[in-house]
Parts: sequence; C-alpha cells; structure tokens
Amino acid sequence: MATGVIAVIHWLLVNVLTVFPEDLPIDVLAWSVVACSALMLFLFRFGASSWRGRSVAAVSFVAVLSLAALQINGYFGLNHTASDLLGHKVARIPELRVGSNEGVPETPPVSAHGRGEVWKASIPGTESGFKAREAFIYLPAAYRTSVRSQLPVLVLFAGQPGRPADWLVGGRLEASMNTFAARNGGVAPVVVVVDPNGSDTANTMCMDSRIARADTYLSMDVPRWINSTLKASADPGKWAVGGFSFGGTCALQMATLHPEIYPSFIALSGEREPSLGPDRQRTVQIAFGSDSAAFDALTPLTLMGKRSYRGQAGFIAVGSADDAFTRFATELAVAARGSGFDVRQASVAGVGHSWAVAVQELPAAMEFLAPRWGLAK
Repeated sequence: MATGVIAVIHWLLVNVLTVFPEDLPIDVLAWSVVACSALMLFLFRFGASSWRGRSVAAVSFVAVLSLAALQINGYFGLNHTASDLLGHKVARIPELRVGSNEGVPETPPVSAHGRGEVWKASIPGTESGFKAREAFIYLPAAYRTSVRSQLPVLVLFAGQPGRPADWLVGGRLEASMNTFAARNGGVAPVVVVVDPNGSDTANTMCMDSRIARADTYLSMDVPRWINSTLKASADPGKWAVGGFSFGGTCALQMATLHPEIYPSFIALSGEREPSLGPDRQRTVQIAFGSDSAAFDALTPLTLMGKRSYRGQAGFIAVGSADDAFTRFATELAVAARGSGFDVRQASVAGVGHSWAVAVQELPAAMEFLAPRWGLAK
C-alpha cells in the first residue's frame, strides 16, 4: 500500500505540480516507501495500543523517519551538518553594502592571500520584471587589491527545486573558491549565485515564456548589476556561467543563447533540455502555448546544431550512477564539440544525482577554465 501511495505522490509532483522536472531516483523513492510504511504502521498501532505501546510506536516511527531522511539527504548530498539543515551559516551572511571605494564592501581590508568573503544582495529585475530571491556573492581576497578589475566572473545557478544558498551548503562553494585562490596567489573568480526561479518549487526553465522573463533577467539584469556594482573584469572572455542539475541546464542555455555574455559554461548533472516534467508536449503547452518551434529555437541542442561556438569552452560532469543524466551528458557533449566548443567531460564514480558532483568537479572545471581567464600557472 505504501508503494502505491508514494507512486501517486511522485506522479503528482512530477506530472501535475511539476515540482520536479525529472522522475526521482529509485533510491529516493525506495526510502520514501520505507518512511510511508512506518507512518502507516504507526497510525495503525496508535489507535489499538496502550499508552506504552503508543510511545514505543512513536519512537520507532521517528527513528525510521529520521533514517529515511538521512538516506535521502545522503543521496542528494545537500546538507552536510545539522547547522546546514537549520540554515545557521546562511543566516549569518551579511548584506553587501558597497561604499565609495570603487565597489569594495565596507569592511576592513585583508591580505590578498587571505580567505574570501560571502555576501548577499538583491538583484532587481529592472528590465525583465522578474522577482528573484537574494543572490550570494563570493569575493576572493584579491578583490580588496588593485587586481580586482581583472578578476574573472562566474555566475552560478542551483538545482530545482532549490535555492541559491544550496551552492553554499551542498556545493561547498566558499571552501572550493578559497582553495582555488590559495593555489593562485589569492586570485579567484568573483562568483555570483543567482536565482532563476523566484521560489523553491517554481520552474521558469530559464526562458522567456508565458511563465516568466527569466532569460531576460539572467542575460540583461544580472550582467548589468554585476558590471555596475562589482569591480570585476568586464571582459566577456573572463566570464563563465555554471550550475548543478536544473542549474547546469540553465548554464548551457545561457552559453548557447548568449555567447557574447557567457562564452564558457560549467554544466554539472544537467538535463537534456529545459523541462517542466517528462511530458514534453505539456511543457511546450504551458510555456509556449503549444508552439513547439518557439520552444525548440531556444534549446541548446537546437542551437548547437545550427550555430558555431568555435573558441568557446564547456565543462560537463555527471555522476556515473545517474543513468539518465549520464546519457544526457554524453549527447550534450557530442553536440557541443560538433558546434565548436572546447569540451572537457568528467564522471564521478559511484555517485548519483548528487551535489557531490559539484563538490568534486567544480575545482576541476575551474582549472580547465583558468587559462581562458588568464590564471594559468
């Protein structure tokens, strides 16, 4: 019975509510069935037991539920500590307040070889009208030196469902960037983690459609805000875009639709194409009023089949146990190479659709792009 309940809930989440763009992994569904079975058993025992029996049933239910939650979280690799789960670290991030010192935050200067800092800020949808959640900005220690105007820019997107803060928690972004900076004399990209969706469960597909003008937000509002607020490099050759899962799909969309803004991409566990669920026809109907041509014209595979991206670069990685997304990664890599992209591929052994892919492969992607950014050792 529990299996049937989870199957119905899963169908509703993917096909009706479009909370998830793809079917959930079998491991996650299996542990969901365990949790559902424990709930049913608890409810059955609660009404037919003594108070002592009810107490035992309650404790057992909580234990099984906690185990299932830990296993599901372990699969996705999002929260590494209780503090991550409770959001303590993210809550302590200060708001970016730029002073008069040429785009340097109003805090004491630090050594160029010190640790970077993470800030939060609101990026308005001036042109798009899009209402995004707060963005997070990583500024390397070198940002407080005279080289800040030469620093590359990396724009990142999280998965869906999800939020920008997932890059700080599941993606361990700050640690990765500090390590990269330590190996490069304190120099690392200015990283801006942006929200393309507006809420945890929304899905704009990073497109301009009936849903939202998300593409305009990411290709116009965000770059304008970065260039007017932060004093990093304005050279397009030093800009890149990246993401995990939905964010990886979005990154490739930006790189193929707007190569003049984002000439390099990092796609970690990305989808084959933007999606509101496994029913492609429904996706097109909701977002484009059943105009398949309008949808196809904006997808990376279509664009890479028609345009040349010679001189641009892309890093594609996936977990080896993430079967469907492994197929997506292979197809996208072949198309990217065929269109002229310089492509580097990677696979994380034994990992499924997990933030572990981002943790392990973001540093490799940075090293791959470093020569393009003028940071080669």
